Amino acid sequence: MIIDLPSTTTSQVNAKLVEVREHGGVVALGRVLTLVIVTDDGEDTEEAIAAANDASREHPCRVIVLAKGVRKAAARLDAQIRVGGDAGASEVVVLRLYGPLADQAASCTVPLLLPDAPIVAWWPTEAPEVPAEDPIGALATRRITDAAAAKNPIRALEHRRKSYADGDTDLAWTRLTNWRAQLASALDLPPYEKITAASVVGEADSPSTELLAAWLAWSLKIPVTRAKATSGEGVVMVRLDRRSGPVELTRPDGKVGTLTQAGQPDRRIALQRRTVQDCLSEELRRLDADEIYENSLKSLSKVTRGRVPAKAKPTATPAKKSARSTRTKPDEKATAEVGS
Repeated sequence: MIIDLPSTTTSQVNAKLVEVREHGGVVALGRVLTLVIVTDDGEDTEEAIAAANDASREHPCRVIVLAKGVRKAAARLDAQIRVGGDAGASEVVVLRLYGPLADQAASCTVPLLLPDAPIVAWWPTEAPEVPAEDPIGALATRRITDAAAAKNPIRALEHRRKSYADGDTDLAWTRLTNWRAQLASALDLPPYEKITAASVVGEADSPSTELLAAWLAWSLKIPVTRAKATSGEGVVMVRLDRRSGPVELTRPDGKVGTLTQAGQPDRRIALQRRTVQDCLSEELRRLDADEIYENSLKSLSKVTRGRVPAKAKPTATPAKKSARSTRTKPDEKATAEVGS
C-alpha cells in the first residue's frame, strides 16, 4: 500500500503512520532499527528503496528516505508512506525535500525516528567527506557509504581513510567478505608456510581491490603490490607467494573463482560479485565499530603500485618437489593464519 502526502509536514506524516497502524493492522512493533537513506531524488532513490526492502526481511526496520530535490524551488515537503507488500518487512517513509528544506534533512528526520532504536545512515551514492560530522551521520550509530558509487572511487576511499570514526563502514569493504574468507581458508591447508609477499590485481578504479591489498598488508605484515587488471571487473586476482609455490585466487569473469596452490588440485569457487542488497544486509547485522576495516584503511599507504605478476603459477615439477620437501612442522602453522 502506498499513501501519498503532497505538500505536507512531519507532524502530518506521523499522524498518518499512527492511523495506518490503528486501522490497517500494520504495526511498527518489533522494528529493530531505523535506516535513514540519504540520496538525491531520481532513479537512485528507487534502487536504494528496493535494496532496503530486501534487507528488511532479515532486519525489520523503519526506512526513512531523504530524497533531496531541486534546491532552487520553493520550500516544500512531499511525503509517501509505503507499507505491506510495497515495503518488504519494513515501513518506508519517503521524504522529498525541495528548496531550503533539502539542507534541513536532519530536522525532518528526527520526528520520524523510532524511539529507543539504533539509527543507521546510508549514503548509496555520493557521501559527505566526513560522514560522522554530517547532521544525519551525527544522529547515527552506524554510517554506511559506498566508495564504488562515487564519481572518483579512489579519492572517495582516501576521504574514508582520513575521516574514519567508530561506526563508519563502506560497501566496498563488505564486498570483500567472500574473498577474505576464501584466502583465509586456503592458508589453513598444507603446506603451512610463511607468506613472503602478495599481489592484488583489479580494475584501476576498484576501491575493493585497494582495501583487499591493504588488508593483506596489515594482517600478514608483508609487502603487497597492487596492479591494474587488463580485463575483468572489480577484484580479478590475488597471489600469495611462499616457498613451495604461490597461492592464487583468480576471478576473470566476476562469477567463478579458481583457487590454485602447490600440492592441491585446482578448485572452482562460487565468487559472484555481491549485490547491494546482500552487502547492506550484512552491514546491518552489526552496530559496533569494525576494527578490521579501520586497520585496513590505515594500511592503504603500505601498498605499492606495480604490474600484473608475469608468472601466474610455478611449473608442475618444482611444485611437486617442494610439496615433498617441505613437510609441515608443528610450529609453522601459526605463521600462515590471516587476521579475521
